[in-house]
Amino acid sequence: MTASEPITYDTSRVTLVDHPLVQHKLTLMRDKATGTKQFRELVRELAIFEGYEATRDLPLEDAPVETPICATVGKRLAGRRLAVLPILRAGLGMVEGLLELVPDARVGHIGMYRDEVTHKPHEYYCKVPRDISERICLVVDPMLATGGSATAAIEYLREQGVRDLRLLVLVAAPQGIACVLDADPDVHIYTCAIDERLNDAAYIVPGLGDAGDRIFGTL
Repeated sequence: MTASEPITYDTSRVTLVDHPLVQHKLTLMRDKATGTKQFRELVRELAIFEGYEATRDLPLEDAPVETPICATVGKRLAGRRLAVLPILRAGLGMVEGLLELVPDARVGHIGMYRDEVTHKPHEYYCKVPRDISERICLVVDPMLATGGSATAAIEYLREQGVRDLRLLVLVAAPQGIACVLDADPDVHIYTCAIDERLNDAAYIVPGLGDAGDRIFGTL
């Protein structure tokens, strides 16, 4: 593929969460003048918006309940429910928002770092719930650039027996989306923005800089 050729992928497996409030908050995140505290809050808030979309089809079961007026039958989540798997370290910024939606979700951690020269991911730490194969897994990372770290994390989880896996990112490059979808035939991606491209240093353009540094104030 040459630089001038468009990057194509299966759009049916990508959900763009473009609510007006999402677009507003994302613009604040992109602003280089936005400080660490506000940036961290915005990451949490956007994770909540994405969480609503990514959990729209969770299985339900009948739940008898006694209201102040009468007995009725409502709905509650069925089965083993969710696991949230942040890709360290930037993914940690999205966990709090998702736990506000589903407080009893299990949380695992997947440690990946990107080689500054080759841009390839390397695994250094993985800890997930013992029943991970029975859960719907939300893999979270604010940025989907080359797709290397996300692909490696997804491959690891598939090896643990995970069947239902969803990737939640805030900003994605077309190259990263194509990489992830090509590597795994079943994963679905949720993102708040699909940006233009990657630059020579494999950063998303226009992007929002290094999400981990901006979340944790290590610029």
